[in-house]
Amino acid sequence: MHKRRRQRLSDRKGTFDPADAEHVKHTRVGVWDLYEEVGPVAAKLPGASSYERWVQVKNDLPYVWRMLKDLGSIGDCWLLLAGYLAVEWTASLLPAVALWYTGQLLEVVQFAMDHRAVDLGLLLKVAAAKLACSIFQRILDHAKQRLSIPLNARIKRHYSVHVFNAMARLDVPTFDDDAVQRQLEHSLPANSRSSIAWDMVVRTSKLISISLQLVSQVSVLTHVLRGQHDGPLLAALSFGHTIFRWATKRRPFMDLGVWAATTSDPDYIKLEGLKRVVGDGAHRKEIVAGGIWQFLLAEYQQRAYILGDKAGSFFEAVTASRSQESLTVVALVQEILPELPYIVFTLRAVQYPASIPASIASLNLITQTTGSFTRALFSLFDESGSLADDVASVRRLYDVVTIKNRVRDGAQPYPQNQQSLAQGITVEFRNVSFRYPGTDSWALKDVSFRLLPGQLCVIVGVNGSGKSTILKLIARLYDPTEGQILIDDQDISILRLEDLRRAMAVLFQDFTHFPLSIGDNIGLGDPQHAADEDKIREAARLGGAEEFVDRLPDGFDTYVERPVKDFYSALPEGTSTLFGRPVDHGRLRRMGGMSSRSTGLSGGQMQRIALSRTFMRSIVSESGVGLLLFDEPSASLDPSAEHDLFERLRDLKGNKTMIFSSHRFGNLTRHANLILYMDNSRIIEEGTHEQLLKHAGEYARIWGLQAQAFLP
Repeated sequence: MHKRRRQRLSDRKGTFDPADAEHVKHTRVGVWDLYEEVGPVAAKLPGASSYERWVQVKNDLPYVWRMLKDLGSIGDCWLLLAGYLAVEWTASLLPAVALWYTGQLLEVVQFAMDHRAVDLGLLLKVAAAKLACSIFQRILDHAKQRLSIPLNARIKRHYSVHVFNAMARLDVPTFDDDAVQRQLEHSLPANSRSSIAWDMVVRTSKLISISLQLVSQVSVLTHVLRGQHDGPLLAALSFGHTIFRWATKRRPFMDLGVWAATTSDPDYIKLEGLKRVVGDGAHRKEIVAGGIWQFLLAEYQQRAYILGDKAGSFFEAVTASRSQESLTVVALVQEILPELPYIVFTLRAVQYPASIPASIASLNLITQTTGSFTRALFSLFDESGSLADDVASVRRLYDVVTIKNRVRDGAQPYPQNQQSLAQGITVEFRNVSFRYPGTDSWALKDVSFRLLPGQLCVIVGVNGSGKSTILKLIARLYDPTEGQILIDDQDISILRLEDLRRAMAVLFQDFTHFPLSIGDNIGLGDPQHAADEDKIREAARLGGAEEFVDRLPDGFDTYVERPVKDFYSALPEGTSTLFGRPVDHGRLRRMGGMSSRSTGLSGGQMQRIALSRTFMRSIVSESGVGLLLFDEPSASLDPSAEHDLFERLRDLKGNKTMIFSSHRFGNLTRHANLILYMDNSRIIEEGTHEQLLKHAGEYARIWGLQAQAFLP
């Protein structure tokens, strides 16, 4: 529920300034500073917030209608849904039926009082009916489960594709936006075994079911007690207590409006940091190798004693604070009301002793029904509020597919002549400057150069000088902040993105590996040939990965990072493998948790897999790729592997245009048509290898320093 309320608050419009003392109230709660919005007077009127929520529900109903139409497009979904609703609503009437037959016991008691005998036939009829209700309830529960499982699975499958599409289509700056990340998070269900659409169906069905249950139970009870002494009065008192409890129920803190909480307590912040240090496996090597665990323990103990009872999370502090609230008259009245039915019963018994058996039966019937009624009523209001959240979640589910990418697609097809790509591509930067989103510093500043078709450009310089940014802008992962980029003398922004990216092969410095098999990781270099094992093996050979991949037990079917974990219980001592994989007998074994498999590949091997993916695109799309972009492709390779890579890159290049970035000067610089030496986001020097050595500038100085490392 907390997640839903956070989503609800995140939809609010406007601003919230904790420093605005006129509209925001500040409270100290433990080590936390709580800031709560002071709403307008109208917002404090009874029902104002509920009215606002239901107005929003009305505005979101078109999205619900769209969801229903989508459900209708799923095979057999409507048939399963109709059966599910029929079972659910039929089951909601069973408590009233059972109540009716329980009420017949009153007739048994009355008959016994009047005739000093038991109506055996009626008693057996009631017993049989109650037994039948229980059996029928069990059958309906089973049917509901059998229908809900395939229904949930089909709806979940449909919307998993919907959300996958919404996430997969986003470009880099859009996906990296925190606001977009929150929007994507809110489009996912709170429970991974369900979906937002299924939650909406279940919630609506349950809401109708509870309403039917309440109406039917009250109707039956009214009819049963109509002829009993003080029966309606006892029922009114019992139900009055229930209504009073709901009306005076303390509302959850998260529903109080817009609020924010922070802490600046240095001891608490350090305490939480120390918890993360010892709880995160990433720090374990440093803790053990540095022998610092005793120091960490002493620091933690010191902070814990300083903080004392204040060392709690925000919600723990709120709970402790609210528990100190004074005892109210309302609380006392709430304790008295449940006793009123028994007081009335006692007075009735004193006045009419002969009616005691019937009164006891009536009171027992009312008490049981009131308990059921109370649970149903509270559930009704809870589900009503949750339904509003579900409707808002449905809107967010459909909104994610309308998120606009920051990098706008062009309309111009590229290239006009597909065969021209075999001769390379012209790349030109004109006074290009760029800042990454959310930063103030320039990643590139006033960069200009021109690279002709078939030429090799090597960009060199220290880390952070802007080399990688140039490649990212050419691939249009981002658009320049200032200036213009031309591809074959056309503004890059007017070219169709799909065509442009198909015409180039890229390997970035911060390369990634997908949680798929090694074969899939390489094959995704060209998705159209991802199943071609011969092409994958050839790409692996060119990328230098074939030899070590063949030594792996599963070869190209090996998963770099297995996306599905194994579940196992506490295994017999001595068990070392499970399903052919090593078993971790550490903390996860004690928990009966999950095991994972790591291939243990080195950084250089991982880079060779990424290189193979780039080679895959180049060898398969020989005539479809005209530009090769390599960003620090040898950063994790040893000198021998680097030399072999450079030779393969030269063979691969052919007539294609190639841009290669590196902080190390290698054999490629000797053959480069253009070398760009960068520092502090600018091009400091440019020219060929011989020209820059003659210039005796920074390039020549660094070249000399690196060359000396290999001289005796």
